Amino acid sequence: MVEAQHVGKRFGTKVAVGAVDLAIPQRAFFGLVGPNGAGKTTLMRMMVGLLRPDAGNVRILDRWVWPDPAPVKDIIGVLPDDLRLFERLTGRELLTYLGLLRDLPRTTVDERTADLLRTLGLEADGNTLVADYSTGMRKKVALAAALLHAPKVLFLDEPFESVDPISARVITEVLGHYRERGGTVVFSSHVMDTVERLCDHVAIINAGSIARSGTLDEVRQGQRLDDAFADAVGAPLHSTGELGWLQG
Repeated sequence: MVEAQHVGKRFGTKVAVGAVDLAIPQRAFFGLVGPNGAGKTTLMRMMVGLLRPDAGNVRILDRWVWPDPAPVKDIIGVLPDDLRLFERLTGRELLTYLGLLRDLPRTTVDERTADLLRTLGLEADGNTLVADYSTGMRKKVALAAALLHAPKVLFLDEPFESVDPISARVITEVLGHYRERGGTVVFSSHVMDTVERLCDHVAIINAGSIARSGTLDEVRQGQRLDDAFADAVGAPLHSTGELGWLQG
């Protein structure tokens, strides 16, 4: 479904992603995890056509992303980590605008917009400006925008960050339904419990390289995912002895 072949990116002398190979099977719920600055967002941006790699390429459903990413964007949905939305539009207007921008028929746009707002719990706020949305509402309307054109693959960068438990549950249910209908989900997260609960495949990235990748059980190797993660990235255990001055 998704295959990264020797994908690499430098920023000056810093290697952000170094010759990464990654294979994501169809209908997988694939978690990409790593420490801050490990290269998760950079890799994902290259995979979806937002950042040109210095080396290598990405193939999605037998279509190469580079050098021309436009055709691939018809079959993928993206929820970026930095939610730059048109804040002076209402949620309904935002989805309508994006649907028409993709040349979907107006009747299709209206029907899907209504369905998504209702399913994601935004129906009552469909005519509210995005500028007045909470973080959770912004995440949900951005997810609606990513789903509007019925993509084959969803790329979600930290979809649950700063989201309240109710919104997180709604997003999880929508993603589960999407997978049941044949979709593939690729998402990055720092929360190991969330990845362990949702994902069937995981890749751990550290310092721009894949430390482990495979099914959840293959990556865990009989451990909890957070322990496997710590082992894979070589995270030292720090003693709290120096904080003996802390008192309750």
